[in-house]
Amino acid sequence: MVIFRGISSVLILLILWQLCVTVFNVPSYILPTPLNVLFVGYARKSLIAQNLYPTILETLLGLLFGCVIGVLVALSMSLLKPVRHWVMPLLLISQALPTFAIAPLLVIWFGYGIASKIIMTMIMLFFPVTNAFFDGLRNTPREYLDAAHVMGSTRFRTVMFIRVPAALPSLATGIRLATAIAPIGAVVGEWVGSSRGLGFLMLNAHARMQIDLMFACLFVIVLMSLFLYFLVDKMLSYLIRW
Repeated sequence: MVIFRGISSVLILLILWQLCVTVFNVPSYILPTPLNVLFVGYARKSLIAQNLYPTILETLLGLLFGCVIGVLVALSMSLLKPVRHWVMPLLLISQALPTFAIAPLLVIWFGYGIASKIIMTMIMLFFPVTNAFFDGLRNTPREYLDAAHVMGSTRFRTVMFIRVPAALPSLATGIRLATAIAPIGAVVGEWVGSSRGLGFLMLNAHARMQIDLMFACLFVIVLMSLFLYFLVDKMLSYLIRW
């Protein structure tokens, strides 16, 4: 039922889009119709598929490394109080910097290859994972901690066997958020400097005024993001049943 409502909303949006372009006679170089976008996407499917693979790889690797780093940083902040005081300001600074301001530097430092895009994705998404997991670790139910203290549990065992399981739902929320924004980091990195990827293809299409091809790439990115989000959501729901 939820999927049906989602598909219905998308179809209504596409119909309204088609009607607006037709009624107001909007030029195709400003806003192409959905039919034109679908036609161009099918006609250039091999080119789009060729550039889709690097974007998917950058997104998945950036998501994986960003989540791992976020979990490790949150655990270190929970176990070691001095680390919390030193790391938290750095986390806030990393999110305060505009993405487009540091993207050219990453390209200069790490080149036009896949490394700069992965690092860009990691910078964008490891903070939500760290923040969500750290909040979960801090908000463990008090009765769990009291029971562990009465039974003589060490601090390390309390964190690993009580705080971490209790914080996993919060971690799942952070991972879901990171999954939603991971493709943005990869595409932004490709915009700034790359020789392949959907962001690179969109940049070239914009330079040649191929707006229909740009919308086709956007449509593919949206589909990729939705598929990745629902896949991760199902995996988290299966692994973290509570």
